[in-house]
Amino acid sequence: MIAQSMYRNGAILMAFALATTGSVALVQSLTAERIAIQEKQHLMQLLGQVLNADEHDNLLYLDCTTSNAPELGPGGPHIIYRASKAGKPSALLVRHVTPKGYSGNIDILTAVKADGSIAGVRVTRHEETPGLGDKVELAKSDWITTFNGMTISEANVKQFAVKKDGGQIDQFTGATITPRAVVNSVKQAVMYTQKNFNTFFSGENTCNGASQ
Repeated sequence: MIAQSMYRNGAILMAFALATTGSVALVQSLTAERIAIQEKQHLMQLLGQVLNADEHDNLLYLDCTTSNAPELGPGGPHIIYRASKAGKPSALLVRHVTPKGYSGNIDILTAVKADGSIAGVRVTRHEETPGLGDKVELAKSDWITTFNGMTISEANVKQFAVKKDGGQIDQFTGATITPRAVVNSVKQAVMYTQKNFNTFFSGENTCNGASQ
């Protein structure tokens, strides 16, 4: 009787464990799918902020390459999304990082058109001081839109800097380190992208449709 009771209780516990494990696995599967969808939607929205929809006819999140170039900052490989229209390269959307923020790394996304001009820039992650350095966020200030339409060349590269460094780009009142870090990172990323624009389009597609 005791042996039968122990066997029965063991079977019940095993069944309960299997049912629990199955439930957890099912919940994780369903949650992971929803999270993946949300991440993809967020990525598409972010990419759309730096490059207008009429500038390309391909799905950007499905076409990208990577680079470990030091010009794009630490923590590579950095993802570069490739925009095309009617089969012709139209822009590159480059993820890059500057470690020179006031409070650490600042992650940036910059779109560079085929003509070398900047389509748009967004800071995607930072830990800068609220009320000062966080003005690099579009939600806090329109400062980040200063880059829209700008170009960088040998003739004006020295002007592509904050005013405190002799350039033409405004810094924030009471905060220079953060905007300086962003400006310098964007400058390096853009110049590197201009130099390697065609090369990036000839490289292997490393995207697999998942959020990057």
